[in-house]
Amino acid sequence: MNAEEKRLAEAREGRAAWKRFGPYLSERQWGAVREDYSETDDAWNAFPHDQARSRAYRHGEDGLAGVSDDRLVLCFALALWNGRDPILKERLFGLANEEGNHGEDVKEYYYYLDSTPTHSYMKYLYKYPQAAFPYEDLVRTNAARSRAEPEYELADTGIFRENRYFDVFVEYAKAAPDDLLVRITVHNRGPEAARLHLLPTLWFRNTWSWPGGGAKPEIRAMDAQGRQALLARHADPEEAARLPGHVLVCDGGYELLFTDNETNTERLFGRQNASPYVKDAFDAFLVHGRADAVNPARTGTKACAHYDLTVAPGEAAEVRLRLCASYSRLDETPFGREFEAIFARRIREADAFYADVIPATADADEARIMRQALAGMLWTKQFYSFDVDAWLRERGAHPLRGDARHCRNREWFHMKNNHIISMPDKWEYPWYAAWDLAFHAIALSLADIDFAKEQLTLMLRADYLHPNGQLPAYEWNFSDVNPPVHAWAALFLYRTEQSATGRGDLDFLKRAFTKLLLNFTWWVNRKDRFGKNVFEGGFLGLDNIGVFDRSKGLPAGGCLEQADGTAWMALFCQNMIEMSMELACDDPACEDLLHKFLEHFLWIASGMNRQGPDGMWDEEDGFYYDLLRLPDGSASRLRVRSMVGLLPLCAATILEKRQRDRVPDIMDALHARLARMPELAHSMHPLGSGHRGVADRELLSLVDEGRLRRILSRMLDENEFLSPYGIRSMSRHHRDHPYRIHVQGQEHRVAYVPGDSDSGMFGGNSNWRGPVWMPVNQLIIRALLQYYRYYGDAFVIECPTGSGVMMNLFEVSREISRRLVSLFRRGADGRRPIFGDSDMFQNDPHWRDHLLFHEFFHGDDGHGLGAAHQTGWTGLVAKLIQLYGNVDATEMLRTDGGKVFVKRE
Repeated sequence: MNAEEKRLAEAREGRAAWKRFGPYLSERQWGAVREDYSETDDAWNAFPHDQARSRAYRHGEDGLAGVSDDRLVLCFALALWNGRDPILKERLFGLANEEGNHGEDVKEYYYYLDSTPTHSYMKYLYKYPQAAFPYEDLVRTNAARSRAEPEYELADTGIFRENRYFDVFVEYAKAAPDDLLVRITVHNRGPEAARLHLLPTLWFRNTWSWPGGGAKPEIRAMDAQGRQALLARHADPEEAARLPGHVLVCDGGYELLFTDNETNTERLFGRQNASPYVKDAFDAFLVHGRADAVNPARTGTKACAHYDLTVAPGEAAEVRLRLCASYSRLDETPFGREFEAIFARRIREADAFYADVIPATADADEARIMRQALAGMLWTKQFYSFDVDAWLRERGAHPLRGDARHCRNREWFHMKNNHIISMPDKWEYPWYAAWDLAFHAIALSLADIDFAKEQLTLMLRADYLHPNGQLPAYEWNFSDVNPPVHAWAALFLYRTEQSATGRGDLDFLKRAFTKLLLNFTWWVNRKDRFGKNVFEGGFLGLDNIGVFDRSKGLPAGGCLEQADGTAWMALFCQNMIEMSMELACDDPACEDLLHKFLEHFLWIASGMNRQGPDGMWDEEDGFYYDLLRLPDGSASRLRVRSMVGLLPLCAATILEKRQRDRVPDIMDALHARLARMPELAHSMHPLGSGHRGVADRELLSLVDEGRLRRILSRMLDENEFLSPYGIRSMSRHHRDHPYRIHVQGQEHRVAYVPGDSDSGMFGGNSNWRGPVWMPVNQLIIRALLQYYRYYGDAFVIECPTGSGVMMNLFEVSREISRRLVSLFRRGADGRRPIFGDSDMFQNDPHWRDHLLFHEFFHGDDGHGLGAAHQTGWTGLVAKLIQLYGNVDATEMLRTDGGKVFVKRE
């Protein structure tokens, strides 16, 4: 067990609070639904960026390279000023949804370079221009661009010419759980000496100004062994017991500044301030020269150490700080040799930890990709606070009080969220999304299986899960419907731990299973409108993939019978079958539930594969399509070849002989049912004697071998789905052959769009009509491995279609993985596809190895699109490198399904 693993064990067992401090600040709290108390439900305009420096937040905090305690009470982050910006740089800037030609978008460059799971070591990079930040240019130029044009980015403004910027590296190292060392290194990359005002800032989240708020804390100046330091103490006894007083000690030459984290009502609303010392005081003091803006009494709830640095060209300046809860440590030299020794030790320990995570077969570039992906996963943790009951009461929209006002999330008044949660992207999507979180957990399991399990368990708690069984989608509309992948993720984590330690966490599996029963029942009762075992669900996470907006009412009052919705439910059913089999060993009562889910899979398969013109399978095309059913009962297939029609492949699960042997009576009942109802057997992959594969395995699947081959021939066609960088979300066939349908005299059209969206559907900031998306590629790879474990080497197919190269399904899965990983790898030409045609990103040594894990990728050339820091599910690339570095085809066939991977020694 290495040093970081020991810290994880101490945290798990409650022996040391190694995770108390971490990167739990948001990177954008403004524009959030939970900060919206307006009458208009317009969160972006209710709290815009321009107000963020002056207005206290109620439910969170944001900052540059920031950390906080795990309740977001005491916060630390950087503020910067180059002497030219119109405002102090305290947070990342970006465009609100209606300001961008492709929706909201951060307009800064920052990178998560390293982190251990306990945050014993972390490293972050922010690139700060030396010229005035072009706020107005970014807003004006993006507003003038159409959806057919690319976004106007910070690099496009020319602000980085001649390398006139600072690289600001921020590193954290924990000497102990309550002793955090901070090292800030500022590099001047430009040709001339440049001045930088650096303000490491400590503050308390404002919890005292609102209804029901507690006592007001204090930060004041103190003497610490001859140094002026900051002492932060909470006046609330409960908070003080949980979080004792902390001292921030600073090294070098600086001045201390003080104010309060209170709203500047005079600036924002024209009303007199309750106190002269307000949130934006440091901006007023430094940028506007107002010496009276800061508190001369040297006390407040927000304070900073102001460093005035001049950095020579090509040189660096270093600032060191220490945030510590133990006064006794101040008797020692806080910045002596021990300071550097702790950093060196924590970096060595981080290297040792990742040496055990990254496969020995990975080359240096793959190791870099994997480590930065996991660093991004760990940096995008955020304390998320949303008391929906209190929020609705204050807005006059609470249904229990009979309030008439309608607003979003009105039916979710049971919710009270106060937890550290993995965010998709802490700027663009600083709120959790249930199906994203399932994929996050898969990637996080590589570094911290405990945190991964906590994330899945959270969504199933009574203060998240709706009483009717629905999982919350996201704060913009908790009632939206996300794909039901929670069961798959929970089972994956169980198998991961089982394969790593020899024993899975049965208690975790049982708790998840119990709550997922409620969610499964919700799906059956709410999304199978006519009881035909075919499912709706709306957009189901695939935003604009359909001909129509699938989250809204359809033309002519029709409804969609969704191929993806039904496939998701088939996979959900399979996951519950496998869970039931595992739990039945410990609890025989689960056998009854196993029987229920096996039969339910039969009904779903029969609904999915209904014969005739009103079925989803199109025999002529060899593909699945959504079905538009009109009020008169007539139906027509929407012949769009998209990810919707590939997802039925993903409902594939192996039943090992050892699993079946545990429940012989249930298996006998299943085969008896199929014998009595042969129509059921014809609607799925055959089961039973005479239909067993490698190692006597059986396969639960919606598709038989014939349909599998037909779908794969399209999926592996480079003129359709197979791009150089993975599987596209829509067939390239629709580039030259758009799909059109006329309903009630109106034409609806869908075409292949490999880059940013050309429509405003779902805010216009994501696109499922051509780009490559990591999560669904991951599910396709999982399915191919399931099929390979059944068919073995006997099943080969041309890959790519028309190439003459024959591969088994393990090789096909590995080829798709290779293409996905190549998005980030430097190719033979020295270029990384994610960076597109940017010479600076591709060739500059200060940029080219700092990776961004985008939300999705161009379907033809692979450059990154959408949210630039959605390490969340794009961090799955780390799992792919790990999987194919540790497993080969022989092991995959030989190893029992209880093993997720076999680590090569």
